[in-house]
Amino acid sequence: MSQLKAHQHKEQPSLFQDIEVKKNEVLFPTDYESVHNRIKAIDASKYAKTRNFITGAVTYLSPYISRGFISLTQISEIIMHNKKLYEVEKLMQELAWREYFQRIWQFYGNGIFNDVKQPQQTVQHYQIPQSIINATTTIDGIDIGIKNLYETGYMHNHIRMYTAMLTCNVAQSHWSLPAKWMYYNLLDGDLASNTLSWQWVAGSFSSKKYYANQENISRYTGSNQQRGYLAFDYETIANMPIPTALQEITSLTLKTNLPNTNTIEMDASLPTFIYNSYNIDPLWHKEKTANRILLLEPSHFEAYPISEKVLDWIIELATKNISNIKLFVGEFSDLQKIIKNQSSIYYKEHPTTQHYQGIKESRDWMFPEVQGNFNSFFAYWKKCEKYLK
Repeated sequence: MSQLKAHQHKEQPSLFQDIEVKKNEVLFPTDYESVHNRIKAIDASKYAKTRNFITGAVTYLSPYISRGFISLTQISEIIMHNKKLYEVEKLMQELAWREYFQRIWQFYGNGIFNDVKQPQQTVQHYQIPQSIINATTTIDGIDIGIKNLYETGYMHNHIRMYTAMLTCNVAQSHWSLPAKWMYYNLLDGDLASNTLSWQWVAGSFSSKKYYANQENISRYTGSNQQRGYLAFDYETIANMPIPTALQEITSLTLKTNLPNTNTIEMDASLPTFIYNSYNIDPLWHKEKTANRILLLEPSHFEAYPISEKVLDWIIELATKNISNIKLFVGEFSDLQKIIKNQSSIYYKEHPTTQHYQGIKESRDWMFPEVQGNFNSFFAYWKKCEKYLK
């Protein structure tokens, strides 16, 4: 059994203390100025040194990136200004991971919702442990992280990995339903990043499964927990039977309750710009007078449901920052019937907009030249590096 030294936990603030602080502040404001100031305040050096700790200098920009509110290019231009690559490389790599996942989604399409590289090994069921849902796994760092997810709509990347590891590799659940549960609750829910990250941990999008033991979890979460079913070496954890705390499993019914707004007035003399939950770009053709529609398609949210908290945040982000935007709940084909000027419908390219019709514009890619499938992130990164030097 691993023995944790007390001094290891005094060096880092505790997640348990940090969450109480964050409950008393607006963790994800919806005004553009606050978000832009957050970009300018990034300390890339401190990020690189502390990002794996739950209370480290993470950027808290992921919800805005996922929703297309800001772009990776905007962020990279600011952090790269007057800097050499080696000074900001770790942060640039983490930004590139997001674009890498998007390229994989482009390549595989809906294939990312199945095991991508090989079947997940040692799968006992396609449900989810009840203790994951209830945050009662008895692993303090993970349970607090799940409670924080419900409270704030955010989970630190390290706790996401721990949660997926516990669910898929210790409880032996297939990744698909647990990934949907996490996506449902995340403000930064991104189907590519979330789905492929779960598969990376579960070993269906990587060469091996990811494991963490109690010592690792306690170190990075600031937990004082030393005992429990993860307080062993990795080989023991990988080969042990499913712990009692993870044996009760359940199915989930996840549903998005969309508002009833499918009647809007349109100016036939103006172009129409279509936004959705992945494109809430307040700068997109901002100078043009146009019809601006936030399209929420029931078919999309039936396939990929999100919570009421997430939906409300998305709508507020759009309506607060995009002048005169109107909400339309219905399919794209329903909206088409209302738009009289069919030749001036604009939208951004995305795997979720392939059925749209009109003038398709590119997303703002950080590395537009680097496309296609790659065997690993670092194969992708090697292609990207030369555009930064």
